[in-house]
Amino acid sequence: VKSVDVSYLFSTFAVVFLTMMKEIVKEVSAWMASHSSTYVIAAAVLAFLVPDVFGWVRGDVSSVILGVIMLTMGLTLSTEDFRILFSRPWDIFIGACAQFTLMPLLAFTLTKVFGLNPYLSIGIILVGCCPGGVSSNIMSFLCKGDVAFSVGMTTASTLLAPVMTPLLVWWLADTRIEVDTLGMFRGILLITIIPVGIGFLVNHYASSRKWYEDVRQMMPGVSVTCLALIVGGVVSQVKPQLMIHGMGLFLLMLAVVFCHNTLGYLLGYNVGRLFHFSIPKKRTISIEVGMQNAGMATVLATAFFANDDILARNPEAILCVVPCAISCAYHSISGTVLAGLYVKYDQRHVNQ
Repeated sequence: VKSVDVSYLFSTFAVVFLTMMKEIVKEVSAWMASHSSTYVIAAAVLAFLVPDVFGWVRGDVSSVILGVIMLTMGLTLSTEDFRILFSRPWDIFIGACAQFTLMPLLAFTLTKVFGLNPYLSIGIILVGCCPGGVSSNIMSFLCKGDVAFSVGMTTASTLLAPVMTPLLVWWLADTRIEVDTLGMFRGILLITIIPVGIGFLVNHYASSRKWYEDVRQMMPGVSVTCLALIVGGVVSQVKPQLMIHGMGLFLLMLAVVFCHNTLGYLLGYNVGRLFHFSIPKKRTISIEVGMQNAGMATVLATAFFANDDILARNPEAILCVVPCAISCAYHSISGTVLAGLYVKYDQRHVNQ
């Protein structure tokens, strides 16, 4: 009897302990999602001070990590989201056109205005040619935007990315840079579309299970951790070049990223005004256009413009990753700030 009692007590304790841990992980995940920029910046600083910590995050490992991020996006998609795509074709079409015209052309223009070398140019062009960032959906929710429209735009731009991103990069890149358009197409399929598809199927068939909602609530923390790892890996790689070029390189690229991101927000909002969108939709298209999937740009830059073979011939090629890494951190910060400004604007007008 005593052994049974001990066994019962142990199993009860284990269940209680695991339940508590599950709730803690969910709360930590939610907190990480709302402070994503802090984690990304912390990873970048740590990588700069102790590069070996993130030395393993490169090449195929970075691709797998990005795949995990896209898998978490897929886990949030349902058949209802795809119904939105087909029920609001005009809105989604306008958003996708703005996404894949404004940001690439802005990036190209800024490379000329700032007189960037070919490798820095290809980095910011890559950022401009990538689809909308996953965290843009969170920002749209925080600023009381049109969340369904946000999810629809992110989904549409992600599905279009395998075709649009390589073609735009090939069109806008410096002719001295060789662009493997077909390789980028295959790469984006592998690291974005397939993981998103798997996540969608899991969501579709497992959403009714009791455990599934717990898993979904833990995913934001996983996504933030993966993004921090990608940025940390990039910073550890580019540190030698940053040391050679000094603070000037960092400030230059920060200025370029600031202009690219801010002008994206402004032009996106004005596209909404041009087509007489509601205020929630104008806020959403502003955020969707301005915030890019810089994590994807980082992985693509490393894989196709700064891989080991290219770096062996030209170590300076690693510079193409710098704009992507800065964009990863900066977009998270600026998106949070912009969402906060929209909320404060609402509060001020309610109080008047």
